[in-house]
Amino acid sequence: MRGENRLRTPYFLVDEAQLIQNLTLLKQVQEDAGCRILLAQKAFSMYSVYPLLRKYLAGTTASGLYEARLGKEEFGGETHVFSPAYREDEFDEILEYADHIVFNSPNQIKKFSQKAKAAGKSIGLRVNPECSTQEGHAIYDPCAPGSRLGTTLDNFDESLLPLLDGLHFHTLCEQNADALEETVQTFEKRFGKYLSGMKWLNLGGGHHITRADYDINLLVRIIRHLKDTYHVNVYLEPGEAVVLNAGYLVSSVLEIIRNGIDIAILDTSAACHMPDVLEMPYRPPVQSSGTPGEKSCTYRLAGPTCLAGDVIGDYSFDAPLKEDDTVVFEDMALYTMVKTNTFNGTPLPSIALKHADGTIQCIRTFGYMDFKSRL
Repeated sequence: MRGENRLRTPYFLVDEAQLIQNLTLLKQVQEDAGCRILLAQKAFSMYSVYPLLRKYLAGTTASGLYEARLGKEEFGGETHVFSPAYREDEFDEILEYADHIVFNSPNQIKKFSQKAKAAGKSIGLRVNPECSTQEGHAIYDPCAPGSRLGTTLDNFDESLLPLLDGLHFHTLCEQNADALEETVQTFEKRFGKYLSGMKWLNLGGGHHITRADYDINLLVRIIRHLKDTYHVNVYLEPGEAVVLNAGYLVSSVLEIIRNGIDIAILDTSAACHMPDVLEMPYRPPVQSSGTPGEKSCTYRLAGPTCLAGDVIGDYSFDAPLKEDDTVVFEDMALYTMVKTNTFNGTPLPSIALKHADGTIQCIRTFGYMDFKSRL
């Protein structure tokens, strides 16, 4: 790949061809279902490719002021924002960027909606259907007991209905359409009666639409049912599905040590460059590797920081790893660049784009001042 040999590891590499493949499928879903799909910037905010993405998607979603501004300035189209609670000293600026503003509670509607209405914004309430479809990842379950995300039916204030243009729920994480179907059925039983006269319904994110086994036909049927039954526009706001399998994190081996197992210390860090490995946790795919013992040489891949738990996982390879070898982590476009940090003064990975013609463009490099200027 031309240009790649000039990049210093670690670096993120986003594959334009795979992006286009994902986007083409998402655009087809929009056309078949008659819905609007938005990029969830919390998963992917690499705005250098927004000109490409906006050819296929209807706009962006944001979790607060800065994402809303980025979406408005760099992407265009529709800009939606949701926050569990808005700051009064930021709200006027949010009104400059957002088209749809979704509130988390009746109290937030009482506090801010009049100002938002006066600015001509579309107002929504996030509801909690109290329907958990996830297994094993409570940290990512907005319907877990005691969740702060969304208004439950017990807390729904019907007196605020005249202020609302739509309802929003977000309950999924890397799931198929069957989980959405279950959630929608529960949502309709609890909140469907409130959709009369509303303009839109937002089904949130977590839809793994571009995954090979995703049931797109079921998704389309669900959306059409909602549109036909309630006469609303339907929005989806996936993040991962937009960039699934379109990113890599390219790293190098710094050292090999042994302590009961062979350990390869890399120049990339789970704690700094892929924190979901520790938070979720999960085992990211590594190019040309196998599970421990599957291939002849097994290594524990670990980061260079002082954190004892800065471990990515155990992998096997056909040949022994050695210093300066390249290790490539796959599916690294989502929830990576947006979560990187400089713990221990660890440099941030560069960001590069592999164009459809195979050329590599370095988008951004980071240095000492990116570490120092934060502190």
